[in-house]
Amino acid sequence: MNIAFTFRQMDGSDGLKTHAQEKLARLQRFLRAPMKVQVTLSTQQHRIHHVEAELHSGPERFHATESSEDMYVSIDRVVDKLERQIRELKEAAAAKIKGAERASSRMLPDVAEDD
Repeated sequence: MNIAFTFRQMDGSDGLKTHAQEKLARLQRFLRAPMKVQVTLSTQQHRIHHVEAELHSGPERFHATESSEDMYVSIDRVVDKLERQIRELKEAAAAKIKGAERASSRMLPDVAEDD
């Protein structure tokens, strides 16, 4: 797991980095390949806190942004969005596999046994 932070128009703090790392580390359990995350934290007019995260894991790419008045809330919401995107991708892949299994079982001819 590799997480890179960029701070814009604000000073970086260890508390923010630690909070983001702990939250993002939970996402690794959903992914097979090691993940690389680029997190950009910024403030606008010292009131709006903006978080942008881009996650790469193997061929998959996920992106989420969020703005709020609290940086920790923004981080939590971005992680929730990324988790939702990952789950939706996994569910779509599982549904595709199940659909293919159902279609192939319907294509098999019914064999009538003679008694």
